[in-house]
Amino acid sequence: MNINDLILIVKKKINESISIENIDIEDKTFLHKSHKTHDEKKFHLKLIIKSSELKKMQKIQSTRKIYAILKEELDLYIHSIQILIH
Repeated sequence: MNINDLILIVKKKINESISIENIDIEDKTFLHKSHKTHDEKKFHLKLIIKSSELKKMQKIQSTRKIYAILKEELDLYIHSIQILIH
């Protein structure tokens, strides 16, 4: 899986599952390339989501919801994920 395909899949899954106004996804993998545990097949993503639905939830609830939506991608292609909700 390449990063561009992964970003498209993540956006599609989140858009289909949550009411959002906007989503930006940044590839932060380059920050971790020197780490001993770095895996070339897994990526580090930063999600910046504008969603009144998620904003109404407690942070832990919104994070769990996103993790559930992206379970397959987290298992296979994402090493770490940073989530910002506005």
